[in-house]
Order: sequence, then structure tokens, then C-alpha cells
Amino acid sequence: MKAHLSKQEQEVFGAVKYQPEVSIILPFEPAISLQTELHHQLKIAVGKVESQLSANYPKDKAMLVIGKLRDLVQNIKFDASKKGLAIFVSPLIEKLFYFDFPVNEKIVIGETFAIRDLIYCKKQLIQYLVLQLSGESSKMYLDDGTKFVLLKSDIPQNIHAFERDMPEKVGKFSDPEDHKEILIDNFLHHCDQGLTLILKSYPLPVFVTGTDRVLGHFKKITRNPKSLVEFIPGSYLAASEAELREVIQPYLKHRREIREKALLLQIEEALSEKKLESGIRQVWQAATHKNCRLLLVEKDFMYPARQGSQPDSIYKEDVGSNSPFYIKDAVDGVIEKVLEAGGDVEFVSNGALKDYERIALIRFY
Repeated sequence: MKAHLSKQEQEVFGAVKYQPEVSIILPFEPAISLQTELHHQLKIAVGKVESQLSANYPKDKAMLVIGKLRDLVQNIKFDASKKGLAIFVSPLIEKLFYFDFPVNEKIVIGETFAIRDLIYCKKQLIQYLVLQLSGESSKMYLDDGTKFVLLKSDIPQNIHAFERDMPEKVGKFSDPEDHKEILIDNFLHHCDQGLTLILKSYPLPVFVTGTDRVLGHFKKITRNPKSLVEFIPGSYLAASEAELREVIQPYLKHRREIREKALLLQIEEALSEKKLESGIRQVWQAATHKNCRLLLVEKDFMYPARQGSQPDSIYKEDVGSNSPFYIKDAVDGVIEKVLEAGGDVEFVSNGALKDYERIALIRFY
């Protein structure tokens, strides 16, 4: 929210520059006494800010911002269901955001708010699915970033349940191997159907384990190739969670690519459900109306714009325009709107969203 400057403040800051601007990003770490712990964390963070402001800015400028920061912190209401908060304070602006995603602590003091630093400070949890296959049974797990969760679908997980589905003529085959090959393909086809159902609820990358023979069959019949990031040879159905993690760990070395693939899968799912907006103007409109679950942006995408006649409309503008409605970077504006509405934001590599005009928003509805 914008604050009105008093006459004294206007004399101090003039008409153009309103520095310093302070950004504090703070995680809510689990504690026995959450509120007491957070008050302690905030006291330390505010102390660091006050020290740096006093050392690097004129007293009148520093004290004005320090006073606003103290007032804001004093009135913070803690919510144990949140994972972190961010505080932005300047002579003109006081903002507070709560986050449903975990963040790393960071303090920035400078000429501009570090809105993008909020996203860079997110703890990057890698979530994925593990589909374990053998010639006779299957299991599927979700790694939610902390533990493996066994997932179940209505599809039987044992090959013997599909004996009755075999064509009648198969029973007359003289070669038992022919019968077994067809039975395995039938079983794996149903495993793939189960995976399709799971992916609707968890659009995540999938690691598939199994013997070379089973993996070969599965690669031929699967209808989910875009979701499969790695095939890991070996029989691990009896492996413990620790053993399975050890097997998968070498394949997680490209964590950023795996995470990005998971995000792009979410975009495809939202597109199929007609819950996707792409392009800065459409995304701005949806974010203005607070219909925003997840924003994805190419990391270097910026968009100078001007405000339209309505708050939910913008138009491209030349960099450095003197228009009173000039917006230096509409992308930062969208990020702020999404966070204020309780949505999430993720950056992806340049070019990853080329089919979506470099920015995409998954709506709630």
C-alpha cells in the first residue's frame, strides 16, 4: 500500500528519489513456540537493517524508513500455516507478503525493491513420481520433498489379475513365451493407464525402474512419454525408501531441468483444462482479478508498459517513457499481484515458454 508523505518528508526526499528501500525475506521455521521464535527472528533482522541504514544513509532518511519498519513489524499477525514472509519498506511504500512456499532468509537495502529476489529465495523442492515395475507387479511413489508416499489407483497392481483378460486364442498357443509376452504387455498397458490417472492429480516427472526386458516393453506401450524423465534398470520393488533414494540420487544431478519439466507439465495440464492465460496482457488481467494459482516467467523477461483506461489493462511502452502511466516492468507488477493474491511464482529458463509469449498463468478456475 502507498503511504502519503508529510510536508517534512517531501522536503527531505524531494520529488524524484525515495530511497532507501528495504526488503526483508524471512522463513517460518518450525519451532515449539512459533510466535516467540518469529519475534526473535524479526528483531534480529530489523537490527541488521537499522545498523546498515544508519551507517550508509543520512540520519533523516534512515530514521524515516526505520520508523515505518518498526511500526509494520509491531503489527504483524503471525499465521502458523504460512511458510514465510517478506517485508518491503520505503518512504513511500509499506508492503507485507505471506507465503505458502518455503523461502531462504535475505535482507536487501538499495534503490529498488527486490521483488524478484522473493522468487530466487524460494527453497527449490524437487518433487517427482517413481513407478516401480517388474514382470509381475508394480508400485508407485510420490516424493513430496520430504518422504516417499505410496500412491494407489483402481488399476490392479499384480499381473495375475489380468489373466482373465487374455484373448481366448492365447490360451491355445503352444509357446508359453508368446503367452507371457502378451500377458506382460497387457499388464504394463494397465500400469500405464494407472499412471495416466495419477498424473492428473500429480503432474510431475516420472522415474521408472525395472529390468531391461520390462522397461523395453513399457517404452513401447506407454502413452505418457513426455512425463518420463529416466528409465532406471534394476529390480527395486523390495527396496527400502533409503535404498530407492540412493538409486535415484545420481539421476537428480540435473535438478533444475527436472523441476522445470514438472512446471511445464503443469502448464500442459492447465491448458487442457482451460485454466491457462499466456502473454503479459492476458496474465496481467487475470492477476488483477486475483484469479492466479501459479505464475511462470522466463527469468530475463521484462516488459515496459503503460496503464490502460482500466486497472486490468496494459499496453507496451517505450523504455524510459515520460508517460504518467508508465510501468517500468509489468512483469514485476504481475509477480506482486500474484503474491498478494496468495499465488505462487516460478522462474524458468529463457525460451522455455516460447509458445506462451514468455509468461503464463495457471488460474484457480
